[in-house]
Amino acid sequence: MVRVVGIDHLSVRVSDIERSKAFYGRLFEFLGFEVLEDYGDQIGWTNGKTRYWIGQADEAGRRHRHRIGEVGFHHYAFELRSRADVDALQAFLEREGATIVDPAGEYYPDYYAVFFLDPDGLKLEGMKYGKAEA
Repeated sequence: MVRVVGIDHLSVRVSDIERSKAFYGRLFEFLGFEVLEDYGDQIGWTNGKTRYWIGQADEAGRRHRHRIGEVGFHHYAFELRSRADVDALQAFLEREGATIVDPAGEYYPDYYAVFFLDPDGLKLEGMKYGKAEA
Protein backbone atom coordinates (compact mmCIF):
# COMPACT_ATOMS: atom_id res chain seq x y z
CA MET A 1 0.00 0.00 0.00
CA VAL A 2 1.23 3.52 -0.80
CA ARG A 3 1.74 5.69 2.30
CA VAL A 4 2.27 9.41 2.63
CA VAL A 5 5.21 10.09 4.94
CA GLY A 6 4.77 13.84 5.21
CA ILE A 7 3.85 17.02 3.40
CA ASP A 8 6.81 18.10 1.30
CA HIS A 9 5.74 21.69 0.65
CA LEU A 10 2.97 24.21 0.37
CA SER A 11 2.91 26.70 -2.49
CA VAL A 12 0.68 29.78 -2.50
CA ARG A 13 0.18 32.63 -4.95
CA VAL A 14 0.50 36.24 -3.80
CA SER A 15 -0.59 39.56 -5.31
CA ASP A 16 2.72 41.42 -4.80
CA ILE A 17 5.78 39.18 -4.74
CA GLU A 18 8.14 41.84 -3.34
CA ARG A 19 5.81 42.79 -0.47
CA SER A 20 5.25 39.12 0.35
CA LYS A 21 8.97 38.27 0.08
CA ALA A 22 9.64 40.95 2.69
CA PHE A 23 6.89 39.70 5.03
CA TYR A 24 7.72 36.01 4.72
CA GLY A 25 11.47 36.66 4.74
CA ARG A 26 11.25 38.28 8.18
CA LEU A 27 8.74 35.69 9.44
CA PHE A 28 10.75 32.71 8.27
CA GLU A 29 14.03 34.10 9.56
CA PHE A 30 12.32 34.41 12.97
CA LEU A 31 11.01 30.83 12.67
CA GLY A 32 14.43 29.41 11.74
CA PHE A 33 13.89 28.90 8.00
CA GLU A 34 16.40 29.64 5.25
CA VAL A 35 15.84 30.50 1.60
CA LEU A 36 15.76 27.30 -0.43
CA GLU A 37 15.61 28.90 -3.90
CA ASP A 38 14.68 32.34 -5.23
CA TYR A 39 13.61 32.50 -8.88
CA GLY A 40 12.43 36.12 -8.76
CA ASP A 41 8.73 35.44 -9.34
CA GLN A 42 8.71 32.63 -6.76
CA ILE A 43 10.72 31.84 -3.65
CA GLY A 44 10.82 28.97 -1.19
CA TRP A 45 12.01 28.62 2.39
CA THR A 46 12.85 25.52 4.40
CA ASN A 47 13.80 24.55 7.92
CA GLY A 48 15.05 21.15 6.76
CA LYS A 49 11.66 19.53 7.32
CA THR A 50 9.00 21.92 6.04
CA ARG A 51 9.06 23.88 2.78
CA TYR A 52 6.87 26.89 2.04
CA TRP A 53 6.78 28.55 -1.38
CA ILE A 54 5.19 31.76 -2.60
CA GLY A 55 4.81 32.80 -6.21
CA GLN A 56 3.45 35.78 -8.09
CA ALA A 57 -0.22 35.39 -9.01
CA ASP A 58 -1.12 36.02 -12.63
CA GLU A 59 -3.03 39.14 -13.70
CA ALA A 60 -6.48 37.53 -13.38
CA GLY A 61 -5.58 36.11 -9.97
CA ARG A 62 -4.47 39.50 -8.65
CA ARG A 63 -7.97 40.89 -9.29
CA HIS A 64 -9.52 38.63 -6.64
CA ARG A 65 -8.45 39.13 -3.04
CA HIS A 66 -8.39 35.95 -0.96
CA ARG A 67 -11.35 35.54 1.37
CA ILE A 68 -11.37 32.94 4.13
CA GLY A 69 -14.55 30.92 3.78
CA GLU A 70 -14.39 30.41 0.02
CA VAL A 71 -13.38 27.12 -1.53
CA GLY A 72 -9.64 26.64 -1.17
CA PHE A 73 -7.00 27.56 1.36
CA HIS A 74 -8.32 28.28 4.86
CA HIS A 75 -5.13 28.41 6.93
CA TYR A 76 -1.72 26.84 7.42
CA ALA A 77 -0.45 25.93 10.89
CA PHE A 78 3.18 25.90 11.95
CA GLU A 79 3.70 23.53 14.87
CA LEU A 80 5.99 25.19 17.42
CA ARG A 81 8.05 23.63 20.23
CA SER A 82 6.28 25.26 23.16
CA ARG A 83 3.63 27.68 24.31
CA ALA A 84 6.45 30.13 25.03
CA ASP A 85 7.32 29.96 21.31
CA VAL A 86 3.69 30.79 20.46
CA ASP A 87 3.91 33.82 22.75
CA ALA A 88 7.25 34.82 21.20
CA LEU A 89 5.73 34.55 17.73
CA GLN A 90 2.87 36.83 18.76
CA ALA A 91 5.32 39.39 20.16
CA PHE A 92 7.27 39.25 16.88
CA LEU A 93 4.08 39.72 14.84
CA GLU A 94 3.09 42.70 16.98
CA ARG A 95 6.51 44.31 16.43
CA GLU A 96 6.14 43.70 12.68
CA GLY A 97 2.67 45.25 12.61
CA ALA A 98 1.12 42.03 11.26
CA THR A 99 -2.62 41.50 11.54
CA ILE A 100 -3.36 39.13 14.40
CA VAL A 101 -6.87 37.76 13.99
CA ASP A 102 -6.92 35.57 17.11
CA PRO A 103 -4.33 36.27 19.83
CA ALA A 104 -2.32 33.61 21.63
CA GLY A 105 -4.64 31.53 23.74
CA GLU A 106 -6.19 28.16 24.43
CA TYR A 107 -8.52 27.39 21.52
CA TYR A 108 -9.24 23.75 22.33
CA PRO A 109 -8.33 21.67 25.35
CA ASP A 110 -4.53 21.57 25.40
CA TYR A 111 -4.24 23.50 22.09
CA TYR A 112 -2.49 26.87 22.30
CA ALA A 113 -2.20 29.06 19.20
CA VAL A 114 -1.98 32.49 17.59
CA PHE A 115 -3.63 33.20 14.21
CA PHE A 116 -2.46 35.94 11.85
CA LEU A 117 -2.67 37.11 8.23
CA ASP A 118 -0.09 37.51 5.51
CA PRO A 119 -0.22 40.63 3.28
CA ASP A 120 -2.88 39.02 1.06
CA GLY A 121 -5.09 37.92 3.94
CA LEU A 122 -3.96 34.29 3.92
CA LYS A 123 -4.47 32.97 7.43
CA LEU A 124 -1.48 31.44 9.20
CA GLU A 125 -1.15 29.92 12.64
CA GLY A 126 1.59 29.19 15.15
CA MET A 127 0.46 26.45 17.51
CA LYS A 128 1.45 23.98 20.20
CA TYR A 129 -0.68 20.95 20.93
CA GLY A 130 -0.24 19.06 24.17
CA LYS A 131 1.77 19.68 27.32
CA ALA A 132 -0.28 22.56 28.73
CA GLU A 133 2.47 23.20 31.25
CA ALA A 134 5.04 23.91 28.49
